[in-house]
Amino acid sequence: MNPAAELLVDDPIWLILIKVVVIFAIPIVITILMIWAERRIIGRMQQRPGPNRAGPFGILQSLADALKLAFKEDIRPAMADKWVYFLAPILAAIPALLAMAVIPLGGEVTIFGERTVLQVAEVPAGVLVVLACASVGVYGILLAGWASGSPYPLFGALRSAAQVISYEIAMGLAIVSVVFYAGSLSTSQIVEAQMQQGWFAILLFPSFLIYLVSMIGETNRAPFDLPEAESELVGGFHTEYSSLKFAMFFLAEYVNMVTVSALATTMFLGGWAAPWPLSQIGDGVLNTGWWPLLWFALKLAACLFLFIWVRAALPRFRYDQFMHLGWKVLVPFALGWFVLVAAIRVLRNSEGVSPMHIMIVLGVLLVIVVAGSFLIPDRAAPQDEGPPVSGSGYPLPPLDLKVPDVPVRRSVSATSGDEPAGVSGGTRRGATRSVGKADDSASSAPASSPKEGGDGTV
Repeated sequence: MNPAAELLVDDPIWLILIKVVVIFAIPIVITILMIWAERRIIGRMQQRPGPNRAGPFGILQSLADALKLAFKEDIRPAMADKWVYFLAPILAAIPALLAMAVIPLGGEVTIFGERTVLQVAEVPAGVLVVLACASVGVYGILLAGWASGSPYPLFGALRSAAQVISYEIAMGLAIVSVVFYAGSLSTSQIVEAQMQQGWFAILLFPSFLIYLVSMIGETNRAPFDLPEAESELVGGFHTEYSSLKFAMFFLAEYVNMVTVSALATTMFLGGWAAPWPLSQIGDGVLNTGWWPLLWFALKLAACLFLFIWVRAALPRFRYDQFMHLGWKVLVPFALGWFVLVAAIRVLRNSEGVSPMHIMIVLGVLLVIVVAGSFLIPDRAAPQDEGPPVSGSGYPLPPLDLKVPDVPVRRSVSATSGDEPAGVSGGTRRGATRSVGKADDSASSAPASSPKEGGDGTV
């Protein structure tokens, strides 16, 4: 049992309740601040003010929006499955909150005379708990799309299922490399390993890069927000939701962002440990007491800022591009990187193998890969036999196009006798067109017997 687990075992029940309340309140408070910060930062990036009316700097705008959603009319579609439609938002939000229980927010502290750590639970497989909670949340999206009784939410739910499966694999492979390098699945032990070896974001930079892309795809955020693409699916899986149920989906999205950012901080950015060179001040005095909570909050804010930056900078992907990136780029690259990390670890633990030997082998492999890339023949360009296209991609008409002559139209005199007096040339041409249309419609209508009058006239 590690030191963190030993301290958590002795926690009294009142201290556990305080931790549970705080760990549930932190993501909600961060969500309110995150919505405000996102609108303000994107406003600055797009040269507009953003929310600036409700409260100082508009910081109360998120609270006003939450109250507005709470008092909106709650509408349930007639074709919706009542109970599943009601439980889907809850199932989407609760797992994201549960995942924060195994994230260490700090080291050893004293709360009301009790020695403890800033963590609710220390689980030997804490990384798997976070991944499981992130995966269960997609069931809320699936059930919401199915229970709404509408095609567009169903399409969005199916997209979300495919998206989570593909990017969950890439995220898991990136985390496996970290677990293999740290030698433990415990989140607190991974933080301790980084305090001794350095940040895994530097040592395992490809894994960190894969995780950053995967966590954006995992949370359905732009440019990977295909399950709720307004331009294609109206609103996606939550099209038929309103009031507090819609607010629950909104909360689940931002709480998931907090959860995956907290996991990125723990797995790659040293967790609650102070960054270098602050960690060298006073023999690590900034890693004691309540200081670690500050470092964790700053690293978490940096990860959350990445979500905002990517949303403001990149356009939405097409769905085929999105799935191609997940299955044909991230998954093979993460798998190959994991095999390389495992080989390096085995060579380092072997006797008679020095770091120089490892560098020589890696250099030879790199030369082989680069040489092989030059030997691969270029793909032949497809022969396009269609019409020439302009720079904008629109087809042009053929250069030898000839416009046909205007057909001869019927005259008024040929259809209705002599032209009445007082009809001008412009009126005659308009009448010619009208009569032509009338003759065409009369020729296509079925014949009917004329109606005779009393004096024998028709």
